[in-house]
Amino acid sequence: MKTQNQIPVTSYKASGFTEKYQNIVRSTVIPYQYSVLWDKADGAEKSHVAANFINAAKALRGEDPGDGFYGMVFQDSDAYKWLEAAAYAVADKPDENLERQADGLIDLIADAQDKDGYLNTFFTIKDTEKRWTNLLEGHELYCSGHLIEAACTYYEATGKRKLLDIAVKNAECIYDRFVMQNTEGIPGHPEIELALLRLYRLTENKHFLELAKKFINERGKAPDFWAREAKKRSWSVWNSDPWSNDYRQSAKPVREQTEAVGHAVRAVYLYTGMADLAAETEDKELFAACRRLWENIVHRKMYITGGIGSTVQGEAFTVDYDLPPDTAYSETCAAIGLIFFAEKMLENEINGEYGDVMELVFYNTVLAGMQLDGKRFFYVNPLEVDIGISGKACTHSHVLPSRPKWYACACRPPNAARLIGSIGKYAYGEKGDTAYCHLFTSGKVSFSNGMKLECTTSYPYDMTIKYNISGRGKVAVRIPKWSREFSLKVNGKVTSVIPKNGYIYIDVDEKAKIELALDGTPRYVKASNKVPRLTGMTALMRGPLVYCFEGTDNDDVRSIRIDRSQKPFAGEFEPDLLGGTIQLTAKAFRAEDCDDLYSCEAEKLTPCDAVAIPYYTWGNRGENDMRVWMNTI
Repeated sequence: MKTQNQIPVTSYKASGFTEKYQNIVRSTVIPYQYSVLWDKADGAEKSHVAANFINAAKALRGEDPGDGFYGMVFQDSDAYKWLEAAAYAVADKPDENLERQADGLIDLIADAQDKDGYLNTFFTIKDTEKRWTNLLEGHELYCSGHLIEAACTYYEATGKRKLLDIAVKNAECIYDRFVMQNTEGIPGHPEIELALLRLYRLTENKHFLELAKKFINERGKAPDFWAREAKKRSWSVWNSDPWSNDYRQSAKPVREQTEAVGHAVRAVYLYTGMADLAAETEDKELFAACRRLWENIVHRKMYITGGIGSTVQGEAFTVDYDLPPDTAYSETCAAIGLIFFAEKMLENEINGEYGDVMELVFYNTVLAGMQLDGKRFFYVNPLEVDIGISGKACTHSHVLPSRPKWYACACRPPNAARLIGSIGKYAYGEKGDTAYCHLFTSGKVSFSNGMKLECTTSYPYDMTIKYNISGRGKVAVRIPKWSREFSLKVNGKVTSVIPKNGYIYIDVDEKAKIELALDGTPRYVKASNKVPRLTGMTALMRGPLVYCFEGTDNDDVRSIRIDRSQKPFAGEFEPDLLGGTIQLTAKAFRAEDCDDLYSCEAEKLTPCDAVAIPYYTWGNRGENDMRVWMNTI
């Protein structure tokens, strides 16, 4: 039995810090991405997404498909992720123009769907005979997964069935091929698994549960499948190695997997589906595998910012404790996938660690991936930038010192938009008479058990969180592991409650006022000695925020040595600095440079103050050096 469920998409109305970001997504990111879909965005790489659907419809009608297909094999998913983000925006605040744009795009998608339910513009335009012959690289199932997620969200937000009917027809097409016809095959890029489970819960159609089970349970049982598939065809998309099973998490059956390997996004999307299925079917063996994989990621392969995937080679996990800051890949989509995984783990067991990781990822890697004005995006999220090396040296060519406008592989911007728009689903949950508060996000929440909650806070800068609650039941509030102490008032009275698995439980009888105060003391953080690049270094955090040191505030960041013997201190909140933030100051020394490449002279140190800003705000004041991990003295 599930320990908790997500709240419906219409149940949360944001305010405060979260609302600010949702407003940026609504006013800037979604309109900009829409213009990209139609190739109307100045300075952005060509997308051709809308044109691909138009041309696919022409091909189905036997007409000349115009200028054909352009883009990545998974280009359709950009439309679906945009529709999902738009749906969350409409659910929050009705917008007739946005809904009209979405409906127009849905009409194009409907026209591009074949009569049997198949829907993929790459194969419909290029060669229908190649459908389903390259699951290794073709991304047909991946795109269908994002179609399903968008369809479920749009229906829940608007009540309109057109996109949902398209997705159901497409899913039935896939069910017919892989279940009814018993065609061998699993997704090359996991995603559809988690989407099918969502579609099953919405429609109660057991075909979709059965299909999700098959794709998850068959994974890794035949490690030679990709090689056998490749032998049958004479074409390829990227000339991928069909024996690279670790890369796509298919070297062994999922219940036998113990280590997070391969492409980081694929991994956490798969693990999300596994955890969801475990909760849905009460599969303890599958959950045990999820827990092993979670432990491996969070305690051996995760950056301090919540980023995962340490190498550009394959955008992948490497080995335990290999977490170099200057060449970190830490793709934003992988971080978003880790939030998905964490939330599904919460549906298996209430454990504060999952909420701790969700907020770490959200406030650091996810937000850092987007410029403060919502107009530029990082694909890669390094923990160190050195001007003259980052983005230039061949070893650091992926580490860009500033955010580009768009990408040919544009999965990151729409993925961030849909995550920010749906953050309420991750912040709050419910089960029976218990309302769960996993993240400290301002706003109003309505639970299906009749309870209503309003959260008021200036978190993550102010550490006081206030809840006004009406209804009868329990409220479970997470106490972050990083908060060394906390105080709690219930209806104005100081109350002593011992956390259980990271949560405090409070009974509510009709009405209650809860005030939680967390520890906002800045703190130094060290890494395990097992992480070789970070030996003897320190990072700085306050609350859930990781801080970094930029050249704008510190001139030569590389020359700074932090004095850990003296406590760092927080300044006042500055509303006009980087969208509103608090700087931290650490006592430090500046080392004088040597005259040549190397020197035998003693190091000369001068006392100084080192100023740090939240990691998510870096790169918004021009290109300059940046470091999370600093040398100490």
